[in-house]
Amino acid sequence: MLWSEHAERVARRNEATEQEWSSYAQRLATALRTFRERSGLSQEDVAYRSGLTRYTYQKYEKGESRPGSPANPTLRTLIAIAQVLTVSVHELIPDSPPDIRAR
Repeated sequence: MLWSEHAERVARRNEATEQEWSSYAQRLATALRTFRERSGLSQEDVAYRSGLTRYTYQKYEKGESRPGSPANPTLRTLIAIAQVLTVSVHELIPDSPPDIRAR
């Protein structure tokens, strides 16, 4: 296989993985919003109690970490948010994560 063919395959695989991750991040965003609304808290309340800025928390509820980049909160952040929302981390994290292993 030529180098250019290999590079093209890797680029397509990376693009597909990013699309899957973006979809997964949207499911996380939906869970965050649902549990927050059930708890009767504002985004600002959850952010403050989790040690985040409101902007950062809002991005997570939009499924983003930075504009145009799928959400990827740290484990510490997920634990803090789960504790504020009084749910388990397991409840926040969607089932069936994408396969993000390097192949």
